[in-house]
Parts: sequence; structure tokens; C-alpha cells
Amino acid sequence: MGAERLSVVVTRRLPEAVETRMSELFDVRLRETDDPMTREELLATIREADVLVPTITDTVDAGLIGQAGDKLKLIANFGAGIDHVDVSTARQRGILVSNTPGVVTEDTADMAMALIIGVTRNMPAGAAVMKKGTWKGWNPNSFLGGRIAGRRLGILGMGRIGQALARRARAFGMQIHYHNRRRLRPEIEEELEATYWESLDQMLARMDVVSVNCPHTPSTFHLLNARRLKLLKPSAVVVNTSRGEVIDENALTRMLRAGEVAGAGLDVFEKTMDVNPRLRELPNVLLTPHMGSATHEGRMEMGEKVIINIKTFADGHRPPDLVVPSML
Repeated sequence: MGAERLSVVVTRRLPEAVETRMSELFDVRLRETDDPMTREELLATIREADVLVPTITDTVDAGLIGQAGDKLKLIANFGAGIDHVDVSTARQRGILVSNTPGVVTEDTADMAMALIIGVTRNMPAGAAVMKKGTWKGWNPNSFLGGRIAGRRLGILGMGRIGQALARRARAFGMQIHYHNRRRLRPEIEEELEATYWESLDQMLARMDVVSVNCPHTPSTFHLLNARRLKLLKPSAVVVNTSRGEVIDENALTRMLRAGEVAGAGLDVFEKTMDVNPRLRELPNVLLTPHMGSATHEGRMEMGEKVIINIKTFADGHRPPDLVVPSML
């Protein structure tokens, strides 16, 4: 692809420095507004570009890829999660897919830890009273939460983010447990002082806090379904900074309303922006708008990785962050 400048289409506004650098290197079409592209807009651009730079808000499924034509050669995703891209169909059509792994690890682990603390310490109730201006002063029995130290944390998905969360939680005195597709190496388990559970059901029944840190794949859809959620102790807290589809949101909402689960901290939702209205009303729930990777540093590093993947491809080499179906 050497001498010619690749035509690159970016579906959302990116940090200004990232957009400027892309403009220097490629024949890039930038998004003028920060609204997500419609299906029709995506279809029009995907036929004209050598490279598409989508985000999690873009559904790049088999139907869309099937209408891409022969020009599209690389989907360079801005983000680590690629469940919104049909990687298998892309590969079948000779289209490479790359992502931006690693750069969101620390930021997302920070958010997970913040949600654990926030819900366990009953911060949503305290914050609501302060916003309403109805606080009547300190009371020995007001806004009681739980102590973080000594609680059992069950991490569902022990990849980069899960391990980063484990390190933070250990510093707060939590006991680390985990369930994963593959058991960690003994030296990592020893470093994290982590207990492995082959049975997810058995782990869930014993945890004080459960944190979802696994990707959304066909095998993890509703992994925490109604049956599994009912295994939790009534005093347990559920936190999710991964993908909303991993939890049956309606079942969790029912249990929270019934007092069968103590609380939840959710940064992601099953239907993206269409959050269950009953969930919004609950005083024992802390909701954040998909802020897990929302740091200035993280967004810049994501953009830099996208540029490196595109530039490497333009130079005739394999993108360093190439995604293959076996990784999913």
C-alpha cells in the first residue's frame, strides 16, 4: 500500500491531537459531529474507505461487512472490546481487524475499584441526600455501609483488567477469588494471593463482592443469569465494568428491588443507553455512563495505537494489535 495514502474513515470525534496526526499521515475523513453514525452512513463510508476506524457504538456486523465491497482492507477499532465487530466474517472477506488492548487496563480497574467502594460504603444514598439538600447532620445510624477490608472479592474474568483490579483490592485488604476460562500460572496466583474456582456457581455463592471483567462473547452472554444471581448472598454486591450483556439486567433489577442482592455498581448496560428505568430508581445502585476508560491519557493512548496499527498496515506489515477469531 506504500506510496499511496490510505483512505481512512473515522466514525466518531477523537482527541484533537489524534485527529491531527491522522490527517498528516492518511487521507482521512473525520466526523464533524460527535453523534454516532447511522447504519446508512456506515454503509456509505465502508464502501469508500481502505480503513474504517469504528468505536463500540458502531455495529459492524456480517450484513454491513458483506456490503463493503473490495476496497475495505482494515477495521482499526478505537477500543479494546471488539464484540461489535464480526471478526470471523471480516477475516473471510480478507479484511483485517485490529484493536487497542492494554491501554485501558489501569483506568478500568480504577473504575471497578471505585464502584466497589462506592456501593459497599453506601455512597449513592449519601450523595443523593446531599444533592437534595435534606441532610440533617451526622447520626450514628445514618448511611451505614460495610467495611471493605476482609471482604471476599470474586473476579469473573482474570485477564489484564481482572489482575489489575486484584492488585488494587488486595491493597484494601480484600480476599481475592476468581473464575476464568484458564487458570493463571502458579506464580501469578501467588503474587495476587488469589484463589481459583473452577466452578463459577460455587464461587458466586461464597463472595461478598462480584466483579465482572470478562469480555462479551456468545459463551458469556447472560453468564450471570437469574439462576446464578440467586446463588449470591443477600449481602453481596455486583459490579460490572466490562459488558452489560454478561448480566441479565432485568433479573438483577428484580433482585435488587426485592433485597435479594445488597447493591450494584454498573458502568455498562445490557442495552447500551437504554437503561432499565427501575434500575435508575434504586437507592442501592451506583450507575456511571460507561466511564471505565474515560481518562485523557487512556483516550490518547488508544488513538496512538490505532495510528500505529494503520501505519504498520500501510507499510505492508501485519498490524501489531491484530485480532483473530481464536482470541475471542
